[in-house]
Amino acid sequence: MAGNRRADRRGEGETSPLRLIAVAVILIGLVLVSLRLLPGSPFESAAAAKWGDSETTSSGRSTDAATDRSARQPAPPSPSPSLAPLPFQAKNLDLDIEGWYSWSVLDRRTGQIIGSKNMGETSTTASLIKSWIVADYLRRAAETGQTPSDAKLADATRIIRDSDNTRAEQFYNSVGRDASIRRLLSMCKLTDSGVAPDKGWSRTALSPRDTARLGNCIATGTAAGPKWTKWLLNEMKLVRGAGDFGIRKAFPPAQQKQIAIKNGWIDRTAEQEMHINCLAIGDTWTMGVMVRYPIDMGYEYGMKNCQKITEALLRPGI
Repeated sequence: MAGNRRADRRGEGETSPLRLIAVAVILIGLVLVSLRLLPGSPFESAAAAKWGDSETTSSGRSTDAATDRSARQPAPPSPSPSLAPLPFQAKNLDLDIEGWYSWSVLDRRTGQIIGSKNMGETSTTASLIKSWIVADYLRRAAETGQTPSDAKLADATRIIRDSDNTRAEQFYNSVGRDASIRRLLSMCKLTDSGVAPDKGWSRTALSPRDTARLGNCIATGTAAGPKWTKWLLNEMKLVRGAGDFGIRKAFPPAQQKQIAIKNGWIDRTAEQEMHINCLAIGDTWTMGVMVRYPIDMGYEYGMKNCQKITEALLRPGI
């Protein structure tokens, strides 16, 4: 009996192989878990790596701009190159000119308009409006698929370059007379001007501001359409004879060749006034100048004053 008890006690002091194996497995598992949670370990888990970020919110989203691209601000756009100044400068003129005068300049790049305080007042256009009549005729022909004959184009040349009244009247009839002027007001977005019902093209009322808008309407191709705009601008650069005066004469000779013009001049016996009007189109600008004064002072006085007003507005060095 005593021998059996000793044997039982020996059995209680020995550990079985299965228990040893279980303990070893547990220890190995604990080591592996520790390695996965250790930053920099090759067994590091994605969660441990995230926890290791230097700046993480309680919700688990990193606030580090290097890892959170949504926090990056877009780069500011590069500044646009500044536009070169126009050859004109806005100023109040106080010139020794008899009668009424007004002027306006439109920046073709931006649409900005500068001018005298009375640039919205109107005067009768006389031959200046022929630039629109020819443009309206050419655009409408193209819209109906027609090409003007050589004879018609020669007539248009005479209207623009030489201000031929007889041919202008024929063109005015063909484009619907007052209806043509109503198209001008609408298509060129004029704000000050109006039709002179049944009084003819010469009595059309434009302001210097709307004259500059008419010039831009021609330059952009709206007036004559894409097919004929270049042709019309070239004809306006070739204005000659009595109609070659005013705005472009204020520029150096080399620049004058690149400026398209159409002028108007008439003695209004009913009003006992001379009405002299100037339209010019440059590369980046358009301009309108209008003057009225007593009829007995003659045409040349107003023609020179269109130029004088322009010279007073030109920047130094032009």
